[in-house]
Amino acid sequence: MTSSSTPDALLGPADVRALADALGVRPTKQRGQNFVIDANTVRRIVRTAAVREDDVVVEVGPGLGSLTLALLEVADRVTAVEIDDVLASALPATIAARMPDRADRFALVHSDAMHVAELPGPAPTALVANLPYNVAVPVLLHMLETFPSIERTLVMVQSEVADRLAAAPGSKVYGVPSVKACWYAEVKRAGAIGRNVFWPAPNVDSGLVSLVRRAEPLKTTASRREVFAVVDAAFAQRRKTLRAALAGWAGSAAAAETALVAAGVSPQARGEALTVEEFARIAEHGPRSGGEHGTRYDA
Repeated sequence: MTSSSTPDALLGPADVRALADALGVRPTKQRGQNFVIDANTVRRIVRTAAVREDDVVVEVGPGLGSLTLALLEVADRVTAVEIDDVLASALPATIAARMPDRADRFALVHSDAMHVAELPGPAPTALVANLPYNVAVPVLLHMLETFPSIERTLVMVQSEVADRLAAAPGSKVYGVPSVKACWYAEVKRAGAIGRNVFWPAPNVDSGLVSLVRRAEPLKTTASRREVFAVVDAAFAQRRKTLRAALAGWAGSAAAAETALVAAGVSPQARGEALTVEEFARIAEHGPRSGGEHGTRYDA
């Protein structure tokens, strides 16, 4: 452990409530705020994320700083991205008070993570975050796209979202998040988190998802946006065959069938049966706009 912090540097239940009271903060459903109040849990998250002493970690939604402090115990640097005005203004003081020897290794970005295009200091090597349930998937995908230096990711999300992200082709919950996450990384479930480690306790269980970036990008002549456009179209009407579901994307059902056959995919197949590689092959044989496509994250 690189930190010389005292054993009580991390936040316990009383610390979290005292900080919240002092700031006049009440967790809001609008921003999906559930603060972690258990030091053992945040240390477990850091261990599961395999955070190293040379890592530059980016954290999204640090809240009152529970996970931030645990990350600072191990990582070389931590940059936290916080949208909430009150929480963002208070976090540096919390870090300075509880872990003064590491405060110079902490940076705060007061912004919406969905709009962050750059971070201060060295490029991040890891993303570790307790993501708000209502924006977990779009934030995760935005960060992976915007910061290709992120090699390893561990996020805590709603259990249902964790299942979707880590689902394999053929699963009932395999969908847009599964395919798009797999575009960037090898994805797997990395554990479950109980409700009693949060304040307030959520009405749903949480899960950890590990994403290790692909050593090499997917081999395809289609762009990410072109591939994602096929994925979006396939799952927009997931009960339909791909021939029908991709008709709008291709221009007609016949054109969709031509692209599918050329890609070696059955026109009668459905989106939930396809790998990301197969979606990429379809994109290679479809209309090549090279332009911007709308991106759906939540299906």
